[in-house]
Parts: sequence; C-alpha cells; structure tokens
Amino acid sequence: MYVITGGAGFIGSNIAAVMEEKGYENLVICDVLGSDDKWRNIAKRELYDIVPPEGLFDFLAAHETNIDAVIHMGAISATTETDADLIIQNNFHMSMALWQWCTENHTSFIYASSAATYGDGAEGFDDDASVEGLARLKPLNAYGWSKHLFDRRVARSIQHNDPRPPHWAGLKFFNVYGPNEYHKEGQRSVAHQVFPIARDGGTMNLFKSHHPDFEDGGQLRDFVWVDDCVNIVLWLLENKSVNGLFNCGTGQARSFLDLANAVYASVDQDPKIDYVPTPENIRDKYQYFTEANMTRLRDAGYVHPFTSLEDGIAAYVKDYLIAEDCYR
Repeated sequence: MYVITGGAGFIGSNIAAVMEEKGYENLVICDVLGSDDKWRNIAKRELYDIVPPEGLFDFLAAHETNIDAVIHMGAISATTETDADLIIQNNFHMSMALWQWCTENHTSFIYASSAATYGDGAEGFDDDASVEGLARLKPLNAYGWSKHLFDRRVARSIQHNDPRPPHWAGLKFFNVYGPNEYHKEGQRSVAHQVFPIARDGGTMNLFKSHHPDFEDGGQLRDFVWVDDCVNIVLWLLENKSVNGLFNCGTGQARSFLDLANAVYASVDQDPKIDYVPTPENIRDKYQYFTEANMTRLRDAGYVHPFTSLEDGIAAYVKDYLIAEDCYR
C-alpha cells in the first residue's frame, strides 16, 4: 500500500497515475478535494481509499503493517500565502509527524522540498544537505522557509544519528509544468498561462529585465517536465539504498522567452511577445536565474535523461491541452 499526500494535487496526481501504470497497487490519496474540479485529477485512478488530512493518522494506525511507503507531496504551496502559522502547521508539523510515523513503523518516506529554499540564489543551487550547507540558504517567502525548516530539521537529525525512516529522500522541485495543474490558478506554470494566449494568436506579456546582465524575457529558470519528476520518485522507491536531499530539475536553465516560443510553436502560431515592467512589489526580490545542480542525484546512480523544454511543451500541448480531455 502506498499513501500519497497531496495526491489529488499537481505532482501528486501525476505520481499516482504513473504508479498505477507501472503496476503499483493499493494507492491511497490523502488530500482536500474542495468544491472545484480538483477531483478530476484522480478521477481515472483505481484507488484503495481517499483520506482527508485530518483522518490520515487514524488511517495509518489502522493499516500500519501494510504500508510500503508514504510519498508526502501535500503542502500549502502558494508562494503568496502570508499566514505563516497555517503554513507551519501544514508544511512543517505535518512533515515532522509523518517522518516520526515512518521511523516508528519502518516505512519509506519520500517528501517534497522546493527550490524556493534557495532564496535569491546567491548561495547557488547545490543540494548540499549538511547542517552547515543548509544554514547558508535564505528563503524569500514563508512557503520556502517552511520547506527549508523541515530540511534543516532532518539534517540535524541525521547529524545526531537520531532514529529515522529506513529509507528516506527529499526532492527540491524546480519549475515543474505538466497536466493536472489547472486548479492552481495564479500558481500555474507559465507554460499553462501562455497556452490559451498562443492558441488564440494573442500577445503574451513577459517581464522586462531590470538587471543589466539579462535581456527582456531573458530571465532564466530550470523548467522541468512533470514526468521527469515522477521518474525520480519511482526510481527512489525502487532504490532503497539511496537516501538524502536531492534537486529535482533538469540542470539546464532556459529563458521565459524560450518557453513562450516553444508554446507558440506547439500550436503553429508565430510568437507575439510584449514586455511589461516587473511589478515594483516583487522587483527587488525577483530571481533572474535558477538552475538545479543535478550532480548529487547522478552520483547516487540516477541515469535517466531529462526532457528538453521543447519536447516537454510539445507533449503537454499535444497530449493534454488541446485534447478533448486534458486530465491525466
């Protein structure tokens, strides 16, 4: 049995889909479905159960001898959320409780960290999981801080040789795009935001550069196709000797203009781009470059190639966004 928290969300629902495809059975989704169409993210899955977060630990207690792994993707992921108490309750305390449960019940634990832990990137993007390495990072928002807080708590526990799950891994997700992100509204990937504009032959607005080293639209991100993220999760499930905190990106930064051009090309439209000033309230903290250092994951034995931006966008548009059914 495999429990996926946040399993009706973007990355979680894609993990569930590929696990089902690969023959994993007895999948359990823990999530809040709400009153919108988020349920459609898991509507095609054959599931053992759907559990609300407040009932998760009762469920775990009732099935403690049958659970092979907890895949913890659940979190308040909006970088704009300002209720820090709510974020800590959901993103830190829940993670700590699951870490403890998996430790006591000898269960694998894979959890979502975030590239938001790197802050403005001044310290680089090396997934150094040491206490000292993590202490150098300065997240810019409460979401990134909450993820960083848990990474640091785990690092200190490992340093002290405290009891831990028999197999564990954290993943610092970079700019993930792909199907089933539609419920995320303003937190959707830029790829999804560009698509309807490009499809209709409209003009996409990208931010002007306020940095002398970058052209307008030349701000760089490590855009990663969601299937590449899922492949890493499944590889970790199958390689229980691999433990640690790892980046989850492609290792190649691309510009927002590259991404927009790829979306326009996927719908056979000529790019139409305007550049607008970066809003003043985020201008001073705006990141101009992110790129995952993938050396540690490669050194751990992960050999699968990553999908190019053009191929990932083409697959996203062809297989989902222009399909009659856009859900996985």
